[in-house]
Amino acid sequence: MAIEKITMPQLGESVTEGTISKWLVSVGDHVNKYDPLAEVMTDKVNAEVPSSFSGTIKELIAGEDDTLPVGEVICLIEVEGTVPQKEQKTSDKTVEESASKTADSQSNKSRYSPAVMRLSQEHNINLDTVTGTGAGGRITRKDILAVIEKGGAAEVKETPPSTVQPEAPVAAAAPKTQQPAPVVSAAGDQEIPVTGVRKAIAANMLRSKHEIPHAWTMVEVDVTNLVSYRDALKTEFKQKEGFNLTYFAFFVKAVAQALKEFPQMNSMWAGDRIVQKKDINVSIAVATDDALFVPVIKQADEKTIKGIAREITELAQKVRTGSLKSEDMQGGTFTVNNTGSFGSVQSMGIINYPQAAILQVESIVKRPVIIDNMIAVRDMVNLCLSLDHRVLDGLVCGRFLARVKEILESTSKENTSVY
Repeated sequence: MAIEKITMPQLGESVTEGTISKWLVSVGDHVNKYDPLAEVMTDKVNAEVPSSFSGTIKELIAGEDDTLPVGEVICLIEVEGTVPQKEQKTSDKTVEESASKTADSQSNKSRYSPAVMRLSQEHNINLDTVTGTGAGGRITRKDILAVIEKGGAAEVKETPPSTVQPEAPVAAAAPKTQQPAPVVSAAGDQEIPVTGVRKAIAANMLRSKHEIPHAWTMVEVDVTNLVSYRDALKTEFKQKEGFNLTYFAFFVKAVAQALKEFPQMNSMWAGDRIVQKKDINVSIAVATDDALFVPVIKQADEKTIKGIAREITELAQKVRTGSLKSEDMQGGTFTVNNTGSFGSVQSMGIINYPQAAILQVESIVKRPVIIDNMIAVRDMVNLCLSLDHRVLDGLVCGRFLARVKEILESTSKENTSVY
């Protein structure tokens, strides 16, 4: 028998760590190659980790809710088949690894991922004072975010006594951040453990709010002609294509077209530079009862309204059946959120990091509107844009929204094809 290692997989192009949300096997269980071993959660996706071997589970090294860096060993499998000549070498190697485990753990504490380094520098956090919860005491991004949430962003290294105090110390204003009082549960209160996808959502939202200077703007759009056109098509379209022609597909298409004309909106902040993405990949927010996923419509500008409607249906179905894959969540460059689906008429979205903007499509409602000095009832919708003010300014965002508005208001049977 030989002992093989299963490591934390990289479930996304920018993913550096993952959390074991649930073990699907126990020590002593027999597994076949490709059998699922555990559910792993990242800030992008939940996925199952398959076995690379057939054999017996020897040890579960990581526990549930443990966060480990990519490549870290999560469990050991005793592989079927005899390997007589290598068995002793494997045993010797295991002993050597055990002997050096303490030293390795100590060195782990001083190994920092790029995300940890960037966050600590941006918030002036002394890493020597942070207790790591990762494997071997390693400091993870989650540890840094926890320090920031508790007001740790105000912590600075001690100044030597000989340092001359400046006349107007910048750090003097920082202690205004107070540590929140602990929440005490009273009789009858229900405590719901924060695990799995909810932890990832919380970490990603906290990161976005801490790192991105958000600004907001909104336009009002008359979609009366669009509503009439879609309503006239929807029954025949459903019978012919087998899926719904939603209003949302028209909005995503309009956004994709406008992004092509205003490529600055399709950008990301990268510290010392701004990266303008070539492909227009629109992320769409899809909610379940207890989580939010953001799958991606790749190269949306090249797709028809019908093609976008099909992808919206397929991605939403994957989310609700739990079959969404990590590649379905990767590569997004701009997010469109259908907040109108639950009746919202105005909202301020949190940007999907590291993108530069998110557009909230609100509910379509009938309102009295003055046209040529006469009052008419029209179908109106608010488009609410959240933007990263490091990347974007009001002028380009205003022009972008004006173009989206123009496209939507000109949508009609006469000049718009869904095919």
